[in-house]
Amino acid sequence: MNLPTLLFRNRLGLYLVLCLGISLASCGDPSDISDELLDGKVIFDPSIMAPENYLTSLSNPNPTPEEASRPVFILCHGYSASTFEWSEFIAWSGNTEAYYTSSVLLGGHGRTYEEFKSNSWQDWQWAIFDEYEALLDAGYTNINLVGSSTGGALILEAISSGYFKGKTAPKHIFMVDPIVLPSDKILPLIGVLGPLIGYTEAENTNGEKSYWYTYIPQKTLQELQKVIKKVRLDLQKGINLPSQTSLNVYKSTHDSSADPASAVLIYKGVSPSNQVSIKMIDSELHVFTRLNYRIESVSAQDRTNQEQTFQDIVEIALHH
Repeated sequence: MNLPTLLFRNRLGLYLVLCLGISLASCGDPSDISDELLDGKVIFDPSIMAPENYLTSLSNPNPTPEEASRPVFILCHGYSASTFEWSEFIAWSGNTEAYYTSSVLLGGHGRTYEEFKSNSWQDWQWAIFDEYEALLDAGYTNINLVGSSTGGALILEAISSGYFKGKTAPKHIFMVDPIVLPSDKILPLIGVLGPLIGYTEAENTNGEKSYWYTYIPQKTLQELQKVIKKVRLDLQKGINLPSQTSLNVYKSTHDSSADPASAVLIYKGVSPSNQVSIKMIDSELHVFTRLNYRIESVSAQDRTNQEQTFQDIVEIALHH
């Protein structure tokens, strides 16, 4: 389970707070966070302790000219998640020498509840920029961005704000279930409802509890709403891709977190259209490329969707 799905599963409680004006037990912050949770003070994203195992800029800071020309995938996870979200792609890639992966931990994520709560969406995004610029400084020339869920929204915002102007632009951008429009329309009300509840609790599986936050501060939900609202407005105005950059979007058709209409908004709002590809995937999962520790049953079709998408991403990066 990941966000924003968990917010929507608590919408009945939110409506009761709004309508009845009562205080829930979840007002403020959680009083006792177990050390078995990512939210606690014991479990951290492993990339914090050993970043050289996750970031190509650290594992190979002095590439040869041939190495510098290989594709590097900067993998950007979603809101409330961690580097684990793209671990299956890294495992699938094995020990390949055809390309590199850089698994970025978004700012404020993978740490304690308090640290997560205190970071803005701009802080989340800067982690992507840090690795991008480190790769450029090291001489890498074939950089590709891969974003899931909110990771996709953060990449779109970077394009619209002109971050890549004056820099070597990414060769390809890949997005899996980017969230531009939430499936449940309660999220835009978080500015009103959030202060009444303080935080909400995710229905994570036992496996997910080490890699996704269980307690979600309402402040961070407000930050999520801010960035996806900004991206929607930017898409309405029009977002122009760098001239040599392709955008490839893979969108689940029955996504309970990111409305499938997000893909339509991206297609209509990003230009030039001949650099944009949208593939609708027959799936009921949000971030359908992540299958481990799901509460949902994982079908043979889910595994096929994952495999085909991984193959497509690598094929495009290596041969286009």
